[in-house]
Amino acid sequence: MTINEAQEQIIEEFSVFDDWMDRYALLIEMGNSLKPLDENLKTVNNLIEGCQSRVWLQADRVDGHIVFRGESDAVIVKGIVSLLIKVLSGHTPQEILDADLYFIKKIGLREHLSPTRSNGLVAMLKQMRVYALIFSLKNERSL
Repeated sequence: MTINEAQEQIIEEFSVFDDWMDRYALLIEMGNSLKPLDENLKTVNNLIEGCQSRVWLQADRVDGHIVFRGESDAVIVKGIVSLLIKVLSGHTPQEILDADLYFIKKIGLREHLSPTRSNGLVAMLKQMRVYALIFSLKNERSL
């Protein structure tokens, strides 16, 4: 599934609900379906700075693609982590760097988050792109 196909799927899932309380419930459900991160990966190095709640993000390169795993101690934030992983995990570093993540605006996520959660969303996206950039640079050096 491409990044845009994953975004369209999320937009469709959220469009079923008009009320943001229902959308929050969907977000929480998505977070609860996220596989828990191994305790040994909940390190300071994997902790996202800029988030009010604790968010850990692990990135590994598997066959030229980045596989993200993550977790948060806050249910809504964990849902946000699951959305970002659903869209970006399994893609090449360049695909992630080139991605226009329009689903965030389309589902109205940013304007329905508190300022601190919105800052956390930006910090998570930034960290995912940093991982993509690092893996991209490592790939260039190994050529």
